Amino acid sequence: MQKKSEKIILTLYLLGFLALALTIALLQPLANTPPLFGNPPDEHARYLIPQFICRYGRIPTGLEEEVRIPAYGFSYALYNVFPYIVQGYIMRFVSLFTESEIALLYTARLVNVTFGLLMAVVVYFIGKRVFQDDRFRWLFCFAVTYLPEGLFMHTYVNTDSCCMLSTAMMVYALVCVYRDGINVRNSLWMSGGIILCALSYYNAYGYIVSCILLFVMFFLQKKESGGYSYDWKKMLKYGCFIAAVVLIGIGWWFIRSYIVLDGDLLGLDTREKMAIQYAIESVNPLTMQTYHSMGYTVFEMFRERYTLSGLFHSFVGAFGSMSIYGSIWLYRAYKVFFAAGIVGALLYLIRYKKRRKISGREWFFHINMLYCIFMPVFLTIYYAYTTDYQNQGRYLLPALIPLMYYMTKGIQKLSEISFRGRTFPRWLVNAGIAVCFLIIIGGTIEMVYVRALPVYLETGLVLE
Repeated sequence: MQKKSEKIILTLYLLGFLALALTIALLQPLANTPPLFGNPPDEHARYLIPQFICRYGRIPTGLEEEVRIPAYGFSYALYNVFPYIVQGYIMRFVSLFTESEIALLYTARLVNVTFGLLMAVVVYFIGKRVFQDDRFRWLFCFAVTYLPEGLFMHTYVNTDSCCMLSTAMMVYALVCVYRDGINVRNSLWMSGGIILCALSYYNAYGYIVSCILLFVMFFLQKKESGGYSYDWKKMLKYGCFIAAVVLIGIGWWFIRSYIVLDGDLLGLDTREKMAIQYAIESVNPLTMQTYHSMGYTVFEMFRERYTLSGLFHSFVGAFGSMSIYGSIWLYRAYKVFFAAGIVGALLYLIRYKKRRKISGREWFFHINMLYCIFMPVFLTIYYAYTTDYQNQGRYLLPALIPLMYYMTKGIQKLSEISFRGRTFPRWLVNAGIAVCFLIIIGGTIEMVYVRALPVYLETGLVLE
């Protein structure tokens, strides 16, 4: 009976994601649609790359005028473009049967919907490993998969969607290694996550560092007689295996970049040169004003532009070109959700420390997960201050899985707190969990069908 209910919930979990994601993917416009601007951020500029691949059957170098962003002077093809490659070649196959621009756009978008569906499955695997209580396991899964902004990332042409899948794979691998030890299966999960991350999105490279650190530290063992030993033989065996798989997966791309872009492996120097040569004055690196160049401090930037507030709201949910927001109560509810999670996590840490000593390996694992949360935050603020001010919460999404783990774990521990030997009654805990589900699922449904859908229906699927 329990297995049957598990399958039913899993089916509803995945079908619900598909229904919401497909509604957005099939209806939101591509081109700029003033004054409502229901189109996703920069999709028209990103879509140039799979279009190029579909048309010519090859990957652009990023130097072609055809894929260049007119105002900014550079191309997204200079970055890692694996998701665009997948989209472009599938579009090329579809073009054998139809020349419909709508069909080709849908093809590209549905690749990312598929990435999102795969991520939802991996998140389910993670939940099964880290939560024994089914109620909180499903709360974690829905909190990750149904966050409005996270779901939105899987509905249009970008590299973020593939990146989010890669973070799920790496977190799952790290949890399995921590619980079960290193083996071929866990090594392949880790390798796959690293490959997808390396070929999709720089902001998530912190996860690759975390994988390396946790892998290396795993072989440090405490001896019963005292002191520590290191299993070099096993570390080299699995380390070489993972390195070989990763190099096979990503080596071709970086070798190509080194050749095509004159040694510029990441494409960042080439982007700078192209922007200087072709960008308009307001966004040209030589003339563009940033808070750093104007002599402001980071705190002055926060105060003047309400940076943290903007990041929070757009992290929870901002569709279109950050033009479609949910009800104010959605963001207030998420503030309560995060506050409860943080308080519960801190109380749990304090009480847990008093009950037993936390091992060094456990400390190191959680420090790495916190690093994976704060690294995207640091990079987003750093770029906003020094390069191009954009307080867009989507840049923080690589932190989503570990963040929601700690929030869910915190809420779980908050529900288990005892006062004078008495805990909260089960009905009250269940009511609190139901409210959390209402916030997560109801808030996303409201964002999609009440806030976004009317805009999409009014503007239509504008292609140019």
